[in-house]
Amino acid sequence: FLVSGAATRLLFEKYRQQGPGAAERLGGSRLLRLGLPLVFGMLVIVPPQTYYEVVQHVRDNGLSGDIYHNAMTADFWVRYVTSKGDWCDADGCITTPTWNHLWFVAYAMIYGLIAALVAGWAGPRLTKASLVFERLFGGIGLFVWPIAYLSLIRLWLFPQFPITHDLFGDLYNHALSLAAFGFGFLMAATPRVTEALKRYRHAFLALALIAYGVWVSYMTGFTDTAPPPALKQAMRVVYAIDQWAFICAILGYGAHYIRKTSPVMTWLSGGVFTFYIVHQTVIVVTAFHIEKLKLPVFAEMSLVLLVTTAGCALAYEIARQIGNFGVLLGVRVRHNTAPS
Repeated sequence: FLVSGAATRLLFEKYRQQGPGAAERLGGSRLLRLGLPLVFGMLVIVPPQTYYEVVQHVRDNGLSGDIYHNAMTADFWVRYVTSKGDWCDADGCITTPTWNHLWFVAYAMIYGLIAALVAGWAGPRLTKASLVFERLFGGIGLFVWPIAYLSLIRLWLFPQFPITHDLFGDLYNHALSLAAFGFGFLMAATPRVTEALKRYRHAFLALALIAYGVWVSYMTGFTDTAPPPALKQAMRVVYAIDQWAFICAILGYGAHYIRKTSPVMTWLSGGVFTFYIVHQTVIVVTAFHIEKLKLPVFAEMSLVLLVTTAGCALAYEIARQIGNFGVLLGVRVRHNTAPS
């Protein structure tokens, strides 16, 4: 979400250079670039995940008939898109159509539209907001304020509002994700913050590794018993430190060492959205069938990783070759020269 916010700001600045109406163009671009893949993904990309979830249920519960041809899988896609699947068990029912991993796309689209509204309302004040942001996070505040905020919502909101990805009622997730999006949106226009990320990259990496070590020790130390309440609260702060320190370490080292682009980076940056859209479906389908081979864990993992990477790359190449229809798989419409 932080990267998405930064990309949204760069796109807005590009539109602003083209004259009035930048906020409107930003909002329209978010609907096109994110809305269309979201709808296509829910109707075409995600259904195989639900299908194999149903097949797995049939197989694991020993229901009669072929696991692929039975009453639960008959007319699957029609039942999926019309919400008439009636796929229920003791734990509840599968609600369809669903977005599964594409929840990120839905949230990013909504946040992008919010950014367009705020940018349009703020006008020249957006530059002043960036200056305030730079003063807050251009130095030691880069450690203090984000970790304080992440700790607060982890302590206060997370116990009451666990992550659901259902848009409404997902209060902790919105507090986390929208804040990261907003941080990225403002960070993209503040070079001083980028310099601070580079300057403190070693400290952030050390802090991240220490926090991760503490967290792993905690998780492995209480597998059979409940941790003391005070320790559980303290570990929520450690979790927040771990989140932020790793993000800043990655950004800091990236800003320091990645000074120029290359053909490989250009190809990857163009394909990252397509990879995201299709990766989980490829993983689910591949893993379901590979599991039958009963391979050693490392061999199974390696094969799933290889097939997933190849499947994502193939999907991206197909999307690049089908013209404007490639937008359904996250490829930018070719006549649009603005970055996204």
